[in-house]
Amino acid sequence: MLVVALAAFCMAAPFTSAQQPASQPSSAQQSPAKPSAPASAGQQSPDQQSGNQKGEDQKSDDSQQPTETLKVNVNVVQVFFNVKDKHGALMPNLTKDDFEISEDNNKQTLKYFTAETNLPLTLGILIDSSGSQLRVLDMEKEVGGAFLKQILTDKDEAFVIDFNVDASLLQDFTRDVHRLQKALNSVKINAGFSTGPIPGAGGGPVPTANQPGTVLYDAVYLSAHDMLAKEVGRKAMILLTDGEDEGSKLKIKDAIEAAQKADAIVYVLLCADRGFYGGIGGGYSGEFDMRKLTEATGGRVINVGNKFDKLRDAFDQIAAELRSQYNIGFTSTNTKLDGTYRKLEIKNKQGYKIQARAGYYAGRSEN
Repeated sequence: MLVVALAAFCMAAPFTSAQQPASQPSSAQQSPAKPSAPASAGQQSPDQQSGNQKGEDQKSDDSQQPTETLKVNVNVVQVFFNVKDKHGALMPNLTKDDFEISEDNNKQTLKYFTAETNLPLTLGILIDSSGSQLRVLDMEKEVGGAFLKQILTDKDEAFVIDFNVDASLLQDFTRDVHRLQKALNSVKINAGFSTGPIPGAGGGPVPTANQPGTVLYDAVYLSAHDMLAKEVGRKAMILLTDGEDEGSKLKIKDAIEAAQKADAIVYVLLCADRGFYGGIGGGYSGEFDMRKLTEATGGRVINVGNKFDKLRDAFDQIAAELRSQYNIGFTSTNTKLDGTYRKLEIKNKQGYKIQARAGYYAGRSEN
């Protein structure tokens, strides 16, 4: 299992790892070491042997000379995005000439452009197991498990986190869909809830006075910072939640920043049993912050309520979007490696809607 090392900034946010069989190693670990080149099968002539000896002597002499390392910093920015028409249909078969990109209102020159359908995907599934999710949790498990089976290929990896009063890593990075489904199925509503009446619902779990908690922002931060930040390629998080946070040590802006720095797209499937909040307008307010999170990272909120068919359709939409992305890259005209936030804007010349992250954080110079 991958050992999750928490950043000092987030030491106060609890993040536990469930006991489980060791997961498959990440893609970087799975590639076997390349064997050294075999010796030539033919017999070398004396002249060849002499030449080789001279080469070895030259290497020996060179190794005694002082070496100088040249460091070159290239600020290459990569952006994955979707393109849709006015009806929300994905638009394939567009070309590099159909797009313009600007950074902080300064036009940039595209270095490369590709349509990505099969690039490896690293995916995090974050599932809310607080008391408000009692009536939708089983639905989330079933549909979420089917989604993983549908979207993951043998090149992809995923992990599962659940969160309530703390965040728990239930399954580390793996390509094994069965392990991921098993992790989802193990999720239970937080035991820190006790039985009591729900307004308009006739009974069920409610938060106890001394056990508030849905550490949503902490879970997003930890998923981005500790799990996805060191991965490469396409990265996404899918949150199954009502969007309500209670008890996080961090703020929504911290979660957004971490996701942006990890280059992770965030989707939120808003699964909310309105009866838990006393019906429509009964105190539910999670959608606003979730829209801020998704719009900043290039994802979106899909409101499914407690409807099985809506949740299944939402997962189908996400699968289509993740497999129908464009990828552009440019070298920023702002060469400062100062760690600042840079605003991005991609425009399509035909006026199609662009779904992309709002910006990125520049790297920092090592000096």
